[in-house]
Amino acid sequence: MISLSTPIQEIPRVGVAYSKKLKKFGIKTVQDLLFYFPARYDDFSEIISISQARNKLGEVACVQGEIIEIETTKSIYGRMAITKALVQDLTAQIYVVWFNQPYLEKSLKENDFICLAGKISLGKEGLYFNSPAYERINEIGENEELTHTGRIVPVYSETRGITSRWLRYVIKPLLYRFCDQIQESLPKEIIKKYKFLPIQEAVWQLHFPDSFEHADAAKARFSFEELFLIQLNVLKEKIKLMLKKAPACPMDAELMKNFTDSLAFKLTDSQKKCAFAILKDLEKTVPMSRLLEGDVGSGKTIVATMAALSVIKNNHQVAFMAPTEILAKQHFRTVTESLKNFDVRVGLMTGKDARIFKDGETTEVSKKSFLGDLENGQLDIAIGTHSLIQKGVEFKDLALVILDEQHRFGVEQRDHLIKGKKSVPHLLSMTATPIPRTLALTVYGDLDLSLIDEMPKNRKKIKTIIVEPSQRKDAYEFIKKEVAGGKGVFVIFPKIDSQATKLKEAIEKHGPMTGSFVPQHYDLKSLGINEVKALKEEYEKLSKEVFPDLRITMLHGKMKAPEKERIMLDFKKGEIDILLSTSVVEVGVDVPRATIMMIEGAERFGLSQLHQFRGRVGRSDMQSYCFLFTTDPSMLNRKRLKALVESDNGFTLAEKDLEIRGPGSLYGTQQWGIPDMAMQGLSNVFLVEKTRAAAKELLEKDPELKNYPELKERLKQFQTRIHFE
Repeated sequence: MISLSTPIQEIPRVGVAYSKKLKKFGIKTVQDLLFYFPARYDDFSEIISISQARNKLGEVACVQGEIIEIETTKSIYGRMAITKALVQDLTAQIYVVWFNQPYLEKSLKENDFICLAGKISLGKEGLYFNSPAYERINEIGENEELTHTGRIVPVYSETRGITSRWLRYVIKPLLYRFCDQIQESLPKEIIKKYKFLPIQEAVWQLHFPDSFEHADAAKARFSFEELFLIQLNVLKEKIKLMLKKAPACPMDAELMKNFTDSLAFKLTDSQKKCAFAILKDLEKTVPMSRLLEGDVGSGKTIVATMAALSVIKNNHQVAFMAPTEILAKQHFRTVTESLKNFDVRVGLMTGKDARIFKDGETTEVSKKSFLGDLENGQLDIAIGTHSLIQKGVEFKDLALVILDEQHRFGVEQRDHLIKGKKSVPHLLSMTATPIPRTLALTVYGDLDLSLIDEMPKNRKKIKTIIVEPSQRKDAYEFIKKEVAGGKGVFVIFPKIDSQATKLKEAIEKHGPMTGSFVPQHYDLKSLGINEVKALKEEYEKLSKEVFPDLRITMLHGKMKAPEKERIMLDFKKGEIDILLSTSVVEVGVDVPRATIMMIEGAERFGLSQLHQFRGRVGRSDMQSYCFLFTTDPSMLNRKRLKALVESDNGFTLAEKDLEIRGPGSLYGTQQWGIPDMAMQGLSNVFLVEKTRAAAKELLEKDPELKNYPELKERLKQFQTRIHFE
């Protein structure tokens, strides 16, 4: 018998083929499908006469009429089927054209009554409906319950072979059959307090709303619920962690003073404040979970090194993980340099290579030897990528895990590292990506936050300049002068969209390739540019036409790690003048001689990302510059880029980026599996605070949710879908 938990392939109209495609959206059961909500709506609710529709050129209209004639022909080159129909009502006639839908001639016949909704266009033969939504009806003007037209119509996120029309066709009968079986998951007191729609009504109104007001009410309910579930998940993890024990590492004030005195620079007040909070956390037997935020170059690594030194001198070990081999090697150099006078043994493991620093020297070792020293306690700090938590890596006494730009590190991963021992390690996560308050309260709600909000005293403010196409030559001349003075230049080139994306954009802009109604053509070859090819073309242009006398090298994601590292070191040493890279390549190596960040197509990046790029320069006492080259002068882009010029505060820019672009663009749902409505809810700080307060209140009186079995089950299901990184 079919129920909400029935696998989707067993549903009529779905089967195995469609179920495989639906699994891309995480849809495996009937209930999953009913909870797959629309991304937006088309308003086809006003049905007008054909004569009225003929006055709506370029607009969307919805009409009902009778098919007078219908036929399918091939386009000029035979590549595309064109179905053309003539439809009339009592007031007028209008042509209808569908492209590449030859099956329509079999499903729609002359004398059929039809409801149409779509854009009115102008072609050689006059006005016509351009590929409208359609639906057969019994009679013109009858009060029928429509699905695809004549109402507010749901539009879903699609994939190849799964259209919104097909989803409506499948979902509506399932709603009739199973909607009343959906169990309420929110506590009654919360529904009453916030006047939410009951879950069954909310599901109906999200898929097929009676009005936009009803859709908004349903969205409000599920935005709250999804954020509420995230908050419950995060807070429960925090409670779970609080029950664990961690090694207490008392702070040695004299040791910390000796360390800071040994540095070639003075710590900022902000660094001191953050370091003290972290060192005090390490003294406790409750595991620390702290996120250290600070702009690029603000000195997070030194603060983390102080924490590591304190743990080591308490006879424990430290794991320091970075997302890439380049950054792991950079951290190895930084840590060994700053701890060279403190009798600390530092190891680096990347890929197949391993090296150990002790007694002032770095030695290449075998991986087997490295792992043996780690397990025997002969290494104090192990630096590497995620390989440090893979099978076969054993620490003798791990007490602190430091993560760079990875943020998340759950209880399960900590348990994996200590293999069931009595205590779990403390966690210090670092990020140079400013996190808006709403995200910090939601996704990182189980982490305590420390903020380094000032830069080292000798740093000069980076001058950020928007460069118009007419100003390029002047900018190039300035760059030549800087290079002549021994300075280095970063050039960031935007990632090129895939051919499919460009083709889609071109079709949306120009219409189909052939056919009598939209006769425009465009060069398809220009749509097939791939990222590396575009980067190479830009390299050719810069090296041969713009800067023929300068040493230019490019860096891209298809290069192997040793080659990337060699290029970055050559750039740092001054053997390369200009480094050209795509945005996907990690360029976080500290290069004090680099004073110019030149960003091509700046309008294609988010503010936070642009701010990160800008932070790659200005790493010394020399004046640095960030040139934003733009080719799209739209008002929105102007607003965004102007915000970057006016502010050098990453947190202000992160909030601005969230406001302008929305959270989905900043923190893609694929990254964490966060539902769309929760993503949209992240823009609303009041909603986030409300859900957090509600989750905290509920867990304080019922930590195990024993009195809320439906909510507990919903949370369990929810946890399988989300994964924070």
